[in-house]
Amino acid sequence: MARLQGRRVLITGAASGIGRATARRFAAEGARVALLDRDAAGLDAAARETGGGTPITCDLLDTAAIAPAVEQAVAALGGLDGIVCAAGVDLVRKIEAMTPEDWAQVIGVNLTAPMLVCRAALPAMRAAGGGAIVLISSGAGLRPLPDRTAYCASKAGEVMFGKTLAIELAPDNIRVNAICPGIIDTPMFRASWERAADPKAELAMILDRYAIKRIGTPEEIAAAALYLISDEAGYVTGSALAVDGGRTFH
Repeated sequence: MARLQGRRVLITGAASGIGRATARRFAAEGARVALLDRDAAGLDAAARETGGGTPITCDLLDTAAIAPAVEQAVAALGGLDGIVCAAGVDLVRKIEAMTPEDWAQVIGVNLTAPMLVCRAALPAMRAAGGGAIVLISSGAGLRPLPDRTAYCASKAGEVMFGKTLAIELAPDNIRVNAICPGIIDTPMFRASWERAADPKAELAMILDRYAIKRIGTPEEIAAAALYLISDEAGYVTGSALAVDGGRTFH
């Protein structure tokens, strides 16, 4: 039986990586999905893969565009039962070289945008009688990484945002959880090792920190998101689920 039959879900960052894999999995499980991203071509491809998902082009750094984009998703789906905030940006930069603009971009996409998406979606989710929100944070939200002050701060903030929102929205029957992925085979994560002088050696060094010595897949994160959105996680809220090959304890 399809685990999300009839659910209406908005997914940000849906043009590639984890967001796109989540859109495919949710559609396969019976959900109707609205796909939000700034990459129009990637969105169109993702919409075809989902068999009719609604593509919505929106740059999450344009804060004034977020509420109208969410309203468009609600209108297209006829309501809203769930959100997956999967859009994100990384930045490797030493603090001496960090500009206010660098900082603002990372915080804007990774932390401010999820807040604005959730805020705009609340009336529709309350009207639906509740639902579930999944924030795709990062293992960098649970432990520090060198030269990633903005990224780690944004992802740690996203984890605590989710925990606090879970308390606030529990009376509305809305659950909020975060997923903290380890190294995943996406364009953003690949930059973590492919820009190194010796990419093969860099990847080997990264994986040495993991209990499971391989790169994770977007589909594995999508499976975790499926669980947290579904009724199977009906007693789960405020969690930060590490899907990271054992990195957080190894």
